[in-house]
Amino acid sequence: MDKTQGWASAAAGAKSSVINTLDALTPAFVPFAARWDAEADRRAKLRTPEHLKALMDAQRAHNSARSTAATAKTQRAAARKGSKNPLGTARRAAATADRAARKHKGTAKADLKTARRNYPVTLATLAVRGHALHVVPASLASWALSTSADWATWPASVSAGLIAAHVGGLWLGRRQLSLTVEDGATLEERQLMERLDPSYWVQHADARGLSGTVTTPPEITPAGVVCGVRLDFKWSAKKLAAEADSVRALLGVKTDTRMEIKAGSQGDWARIIVRTRSASDGMSMLWTPDHVGIGVDEVTGEFVDLPLKAGVHVLLAGITGMGKSVSWRPLLMRAIRSDDWTAIVVDPKRQEAIGVQHVVRSVGQEPNREQRMADIYAMVKELTREMYRRQGIATGADWVPDGSPENRNLLVIIDEGAAIVRMSKQKQYADVLDLLEELWSEARAVGFQFVWATQNPTKTAGVPALVKDNMSAFLSLTTGAGEHERSVFGETAQQTGWTPSGLDGVPGRALLRYRKRPPNPLRLWFVPGDVIAALPPADPWRSPAPENGSEGPQETTPAPVDPDTLTDNQRAVLAAIQGGAGTNAEIAKAADINPGSVTRAVKSLEKLGLVAKSGTTIALGGAA
Repeated sequence: MDKTQGWASAAAGAKSSVINTLDALTPAFVPFAARWDAEADRRAKLRTPEHLKALMDAQRAHNSARSTAATAKTQRAAARKGSKNPLGTARRAAATADRAARKHKGTAKADLKTARRNYPVTLATLAVRGHALHVVPASLASWALSTSADWATWPASVSAGLIAAHVGGLWLGRRQLSLTVEDGATLEERQLMERLDPSYWVQHADARGLSGTVTTPPEITPAGVVCGVRLDFKWSAKKLAAEADSVRALLGVKTDTRMEIKAGSQGDWARIIVRTRSASDGMSMLWTPDHVGIGVDEVTGEFVDLPLKAGVHVLLAGITGMGKSVSWRPLLMRAIRSDDWTAIVVDPKRQEAIGVQHVVRSVGQEPNREQRMADIYAMVKELTREMYRRQGIATGADWVPDGSPENRNLLVIIDEGAAIVRMSKQKQYADVLDLLEELWSEARAVGFQFVWATQNPTKTAGVPALVKDNMSAFLSLTTGAGEHERSVFGETAQQTGWTPSGLDGVPGRALLRYRKRPPNPLRLWFVPGDVIAALPPADPWRSPAPENGSEGPQETTPAPVDPDTLTDNQRAVLAAIQGGAGTNAEIAKAADINPGSVTRAVKSLEKLGLVAKSGTTIALGGAA
């Protein structure tokens, strides 16, 4: 590189630095220039020929009134001097004329003020007068009271600096930013960049009720167009977000383009994000063994992980057709590929259970619906027995797989959970939710991880209360607005940005709340059915706990119970069971006891080991 090129390069760098500095300063002076131009324009519109004529007439009338008042005042003074009688005709007449003249002068002065307001001087003239009012008398006073050594600090010098700052501020505020739009930007993005420019925003914000807000130069990021907004006076980020419709109208954002308004880095700043693009654009979402986590963040482009870990129970929600039954497949593939994990798929709808039955334990593939419900109930009972078995053989606080097929960590996927809730309303499956809630609250320590997938995430229809309260991660595809959003992400879902109803109904597009993850949309990896179908067959996991074993923790054999210690109701209930009664209703009828007393007696006899209860069936216990 020769000297000429070197100097040119250095000059270009210096020029770029100056431009960047000016671009950074411009937004701060845009409101000043906008207010100046608005006032100048107001004054210019008032300076009409009609208002000028009215001003000249008012000036003439005021000058005439002043002259008349001066004459009347002189005549009144002469009348006082010519006569000592205050009630004399000449003095009274002169006094009346003086009062009338002064009143007319006041009226003319008020009319002149009104005319001047209606025909004001230009704003530039007013500024020159203001600076001159400071410069001239202050300079004379300084010249008289100082020496040549103090002339550098004269008010004239200070005034010159103020004038320069005034002119410079106007120039900066009116300056067009050297906005750079990257190659490849769409027409929509170019329009947004122009309208988010501070000069455009300030000129049009007042018409949309947004005066007091000023934008900074926008930029295009992998998440779309991002711009900072300075908030003055009454504004806050929350209030600006409430005016999202006005912001959208000002920018001309398309109806189907997502826009977010969030708090900025400081309390008086906000951020506008228009999602014109996604970091996942152009990226294949087909799962491969090399893929990390469950998907990719649309904003940052980072891979999003939901760990395969005991106790990290997942609530998975989404309306039909959004890919809910496919969303758990990345976790399933990780469990299949791990030596320490295996999976169990509980599917009341049957389709997913059929597709994975050759490689993992699946329940619900039977064509007959009643048989599927019975198999699911048996599976829940088996998982309960397995939990108790592991609790009995555990040697530490957490379960550690020992390499044997039966002692692996268990990923249990329930798809669809609302069907389990409906199933619990049948008499023979009345305790299925109680068993699931017990698993959710206790099985973490013995290697269980649950995924509860449902179209309806409310506690009343789709998720048991204790199950919902023991969730660690919340993954939602598109759902209905309002109640469903709050059911997944809490009562403040809409205020904090957790709004899966705004995911535009794109299959595989979701929000994940896990630990401190922000509400950024992500795209989930898609595991095709043929990938699962191509997996080699494997022996499914089964619990080694005996089917006829206790459904609860193993306990020592209770000591014999002295019949004399039983109450009359307890003895009557025990006799009815020995006589063949097997339900509360049958016992109440046989013993002639009200149902409430029967229930209490059965519970106390069950604790003593004299009776055993399985669902609604009651039989004699081992201590009887």
